[in-house]
Amino acid sequence: MADVHPAADDPRQALSEERLMPTVAYGLYLLGAVTGGVTMVIGLIVAYANLADAGPKAFSHYRFLIRTFWLAIAWFIIGGGMILFGAPLSLVLIGLPFLWLGWFICGAVGIWYLVRCCIGLIYLARGEAYPRPRTWLI
Repeated sequence: MADVHPAADDPRQALSEERLMPTVAYGLYLLGAVTGGVTMVIGLIVAYANLADAGPKAFSHYRFLIRTFWLAIAWFIIGGGMILFGAPLSLVLIGLPFLWLGWFICGAVGIWYLVRCCIGLIYLARGEAYPRPRTWLI
């Protein structure tokens, strides 16, 4: 006689399990925005680790989370590069536009990141797949 978990055939159990790990990844992403980023990397690892075994809804959220991480890193590097380029040149006032633009890019990416994570959590709470996981916007 095989040991069968009583809730193994319950579709609600499978649905909640499919939502758990994406919720953890979103939580780690949002926590990383406050703590400095270490938990974002852990959330990225969670997303990559669960991507292969995910159902279609969870797969869209993992794809969305992975893309959010890499786009945010790319734009923070661009903004940080402009800050580093503009900082020494701002002493002679030539670099001020670069410095301001770099700070603007970093701030806008931070807001974009938080909005994307919150909207992803809303779709996940509704039990829906993220409709456009490969988009650059929201």
